[in-house]
Amino acid sequence: MVDTILYVALAAGALALLLAVYYTRSVLAAPQGSERMIELSTAIRDGAMAFLKREYTWVSVFVVVMAVLIAALLDWGRPWGAVAYVFGAVLSAGAGYVGMRIATAANARTTEAARTGGIPAALPIAFRGGAVMGFTVAGLGLLGVGLGFLIFNNFLDDPDWVDIVTAIGLGGSSIALFARVGGGIYTKAADIGADLVGKLEAGIPEDDPRNPAVIADNVGDNVGDVAGMGADLFESYVGSIVAPVAYSALVFTSASFIAEAIIFPLAVAALGMFASIIGSFLVKAKDESHLAAALHRGTNFAMIVTAVGVAGLAAWIFGDKIDNWLGIWFAVVAGLIVGWLVGKISEWFTSDHYKTVKEIARQSQTGPATVIISGIAEGMRSAAFSVMVVAAGIGAAYAAGDWAMGDGGGIYGVAIAAIGVLATLGITISVDAYGPIADNAGGIAEMAHLDPEVRKATDALDSLGNTTAAVAKGFAIASAAVTALALFSAFTQAVGLEQIDVANAPTTIGLFIGAMIPFLFAAMTMNAVGRAASKMIDEVRRQFREIPGLKAGDPDAKPDYTTCVDIATSGALREMVIPGAMAIVVPLVVGFIDVEALGGLLAGALVTGFLLAIFMANAGGAWDNAKKFIEQGAFGGKGSEAHHAAVIGDTVGDPFKDTSGPAMNIVIKVMTIVSLIFASAFI
Repeated sequence: MVDTILYVALAAGALALLLAVYYTRSVLAAPQGSERMIELSTAIRDGAMAFLKREYTWVSVFVVVMAVLIAALLDWGRPWGAVAYVFGAVLSAGAGYVGMRIATAANARTTEAARTGGIPAALPIAFRGGAVMGFTVAGLGLLGVGLGFLIFNNFLDDPDWVDIVTAIGLGGSSIALFARVGGGIYTKAADIGADLVGKLEAGIPEDDPRNPAVIADNVGDNVGDVAGMGADLFESYVGSIVAPVAYSALVFTSASFIAEAIIFPLAVAALGMFASIIGSFLVKAKDESHLAAALHRGTNFAMIVTAVGVAGLAAWIFGDKIDNWLGIWFAVVAGLIVGWLVGKISEWFTSDHYKTVKEIARQSQTGPATVIISGIAEGMRSAAFSVMVVAAGIGAAYAAGDWAMGDGGGIYGVAIAAIGVLATLGITISVDAYGPIADNAGGIAEMAHLDPEVRKATDALDSLGNTTAAVAKGFAIASAAVTALALFSAFTQAVGLEQIDVANAPTTIGLFIGAMIPFLFAAMTMNAVGRAASKMIDEVRRQFREIPGLKAGDPDAKPDYTTCVDIATSGALREMVIPGAMAIVVPLVVGFIDVEALGGLLAGALVTGFLLAIFMANAGGAWDNAKKFIEQGAFGGKGSEAHHAAVIGDTVGDPFKDTSGPAMNIVIKVMTIVSLIFASAFI
């Protein structure tokens, strides 16, 4: 049975990649539009790929250093641990590369589809472009873990195979951390520069070709929200599979069901993959009013099929091994419900269909200060609701696992709840990654001077994309909290910590340091965005000042897009190093000093990191859609004082939702998985 499930999981991963190929061919077969549209799309693609190449060159140095440390400090690291780590990094980087390549090919094609067929024609192109990212990430993640299992357990019979497979997860996390931070700094530096000078000072529309930062802004949508997001969710997905495997191998060593406990996460992932593949074909919309329903139809179908199917899996795998196999099903379903509810909370707080965003937009009538106050307050309120949901989910999953397996089963229930959250990752990312494609499509429509109706159609897609991005971030952050708890429990088993005693001084010190790290990380990344954006603003102002006729729209006046792209690129690469390295270096330093202090550090970082991530992601999403709600005509529409205030609120929210917030869930898991992998060196 174990081998059967393993091969089915490998087949599911391969099928996801085949679907990605199918969607790639479908996207590339669509017409690109006019020569001007092709020219703009090519400029965006070239800028995005150039950034990704330079970013991966920088990160490869870090990967080599980490591989050397794994080989030098860990007995199982020579050679297979180091090889597995590099393998995970390559898979994560590859997923980002493929996804961004197709996303930049889909943007002009989405614009052309909107021009010729409106929303019903544009949605499938944008969604399929995002689906390439979604199913590449999920397929490579499932294949990576499955191949690690097959090679190091089945073929080589390595006694340390679990540690080696965990190293695959660390490789993915390393790329994800730098890709999220670097891409987030790039995209927000360009976005802020384009908005503050273009919209507010020059009084020109968003994505106006006169704006020198406009190409950098569109490039940023891809490097941050496609490549960065893909690497982020790759490591989330792999981590959610690895966590219960690592925990089972440490805790259930003498249990009769250890083999079943280890293979069950792969079975759930495979089932979720098949459900996501089918669900992806259900995404179709008749008009603007059916957009949200079309996207929800695919994700809801995948979740329901997975929830029902896991009952059969639990009965088949655990039926003759434990008395209460239903507890296993309850734990996974608890994870599915947590993911859905946290995503729904994000939608309530970030969609302009609900009162929160409308209220923030109303506050814009009294200036930017009230917009900012309202957005911060609503972001904090959303974090409170999300914590309640996650806490209830952890409690339910723990109780279900304990009922099913007895001693040690509670944390296993929490661990498999994490894979429940991300089981349908393929379609979750597809719905998320379509947003940047729609955003780019709107930019191309504006820069190519197409009919305003085309921009109206792409704006409708883009507005929903902001909400789906917030929902996907909610999924990722919820999974981070649950996965990190499972990895944390595995870490305490590995180092022999029976409890985290807050009365112990080293533990309390670690607790405070851990609670501080997410705040310091957020401060560093937000300041990085501010510094890079300042340089971008200065450059855009210089060009408007020094290039005759540019601001006035003289057709002979050409903006220097390349310089703005270079500013964003160099700023992002320079600024990403210290925040990214901090999340890996601090746990290593503390772990070699005192493992109890490290236990406190991980606990503190988990709690504050989760809260900050939800707060920042939802506040930023709410500000963005409040601005778009006004741009649709509310409270005076574009160019009004309310719009001016909302743009400032959106600018504050940019690093919240696209840099610091989404990177926080990676920080939580990177710190935990680094601690788990180096546990043997610490003791």
